[in-house]
Amino acid sequence: MSGYCDSAPGHPLHGPYHDTEYGVPQREERVLFERLLLEINQAGLSWETMLKKREGFRRAYDGFDVDAVAGYGPADRARLLADPGIIRNRLKVEAAIHNAGVIRGLRDSHGGFAAWLDAHHPLDKAGWVKLFRKTFRFTGGEITGEFLMSLGYLPGAHRESCPVYARIATIPPPWMS
Repeated sequence: MSGYCDSAPGHPLHGPYHDTEYGVPQREERVLFERLLLEINQAGLSWETMLKKREGFRRAYDGFDVDAVAGYGPADRARLLADPGIIRNRLKVEAAIHNAGVIRGLRDSHGGFAAWLDAHHPLDKAGWVKLFRKTFRFTGGEITGEFLMSLGYLPGAHRESCPVYARIATIPPPWMS
């Protein structure tokens, strides 16, 4: 997504995301869940829409607390579907709740979401897509690819001439390892 390196800098929403988050490895469960939830909800919409609604999602989904979301019942589903601060799509709401339960289960099977990702690295994009489709709901090729690229599991978030690329390379992200 090297074009993002041209268009994002200086933009009030894309700029900070590009400069401080996109392609940067993360380990915290809430951050991983947030990114997955936002990528799923972005399907069919622009990333700018997601960045504008990010705080709404944070409030609606209990700060992306996996245990809280996994425990949502009918009243929570109705609340989410009525919340104008998020994307009110039944399939995406159901996927968020289901996927929270899956992530909670990854604690027992792998020690957590980040450890599960690490256990399957390195896979190529096709392998990741197959794994995500088998494991999570509403995770097709684009959603899975962007999720993994945004966290440094797949290359392509920044072109090599982007200053952010050099900064991320010092970490380094999993795809460079």
